[in-house]
Amino acid sequence: MSGRLAGKVALITGGTSGIGEATVELFVKEGARVAFTGRNAGKGAEMVGALGANARFFQSDVSDESQIKASIDETMKAFGRMDVLFNNAGGPTRGEVDTVTHDDFRHATDLLLGSVIFGIRHAAPIMKAQGMGAIINNASVSSNRTHMGEYLYSIMKAGVVHATRMAGMELGKHGISVNCISPGAIATPIFFGGSAKAAAMEAGKADAKLEKLTSNLSKATPLRRSGLPNDIAFAALFLASDEGRYINCHDLVVDGGMTAGGRVNYE
Repeated sequence: MSGRLAGKVALITGGTSGIGEATVELFVKEGARVAFTGRNAGKGAEMVGALGANARFFQSDVSDESQIKASIDETMKAFGRMDVLFNNAGGPTRGEVDTVTHDDFRHATDLLLGSVIFGIRHAAPIMKAQGMGAIINNASVSSNRTHMGEYLYSIMKAGVVHATRMAGMELGKHGISVNCISPGAIATPIFFGGSAKAAAMEAGKADAKLEKLTSNLSKATPLRRSGLPNDIAFAALFLASDEGRYINCHDLVVDGGMTAGGRVNYE
């Protein structure tokens, strides 16, 4: 690796599976000191053991603002600064157009949109004092098109995209860029209930599901392959590095071209 993040400190939420896990590993390889959060303490400890002193894990639930603030505070205690925040954590939602409940709405809002808004809110003063920073939010192609995600999931991800633009306009003058990434057909456990459900499955079952999912998703893109977590990790690396410093308020769609047209079927 080329050390594209040498000297930088990053905080990555949802870092114990899927896109988050791949990004934690890549950022450490590229020279960053990385704090990451998640709910799976065992997996977090395992990752720290493999990655070494440049990785720190803090157990956290991003649907709780106090825990978001605590993870940012812990990152500052551990490393003394924070150059990059990747608001990556998320999960599936509940409720359809004619069945959604207020509890469904609150769950989706806190998990997918509130986590981004409050991540930015508590990172901004630190980055302002530093005079620089890069905030990256995980959005989705479902924010741009219908029928590409669950009802509330899609609505909240559309909110993430616009929150990115609004925050980037406000924070740009302080040397802080705010961008988001909209993944397309990326094979991760979110498609079969999220990382917690995947971790609870019997040995081999989650891997088999992921293998089948990867095959199925390959039919959804002109490239005829599924996206993988590293495809998003490398996009985040670009936006976090000095190479991406002039990009702001941007939604980087990483979807193999699936949103360029209608449903793709190459069978």
